[in-house]
Amino acid sequence: MVAYVMCMALLGLGIYCVLMKRNLIKIIVGLVITEYAINLFFVLISYRKNGLAPIFAADAPVAPETMVDPLPQALVLTAIVIGLATTALIVALAMRLYEKYGTFDIAEIRELKG
Repeated sequence: MVAYVMCMALLGLGIYCVLMKRNLIKIIVGLVITEYAINLFFVLISYRKNGLAPIFAADAPVAPETMVDPLPQALVLTAIVIGLATTALIVALAMRLYEKYGTFDIAEIRELKG
């Protein structure tokens, strides 16, 4: 239960950074924290105490009830790759904005409009 509370605290911190900060770098970090909090939540959902790897073998008869669900793990692996690509894109856009306006502050970028 503590892991779920800490995961939700991490999610809240990430959402706070995305919504309340004015610096683009802090917004990007908040977005990354939010992505990984959601990934952690999916992994926590699929966790099973004393669970076994979901590998069926003829010589090891194991009941499916004791196996860990592999679907959330596969989804998280896909989400990590997609999150890395979107983070790289956002960082590239932030770098271009800094080259053009000379600042990471969103309020100043909105005022310049150039």
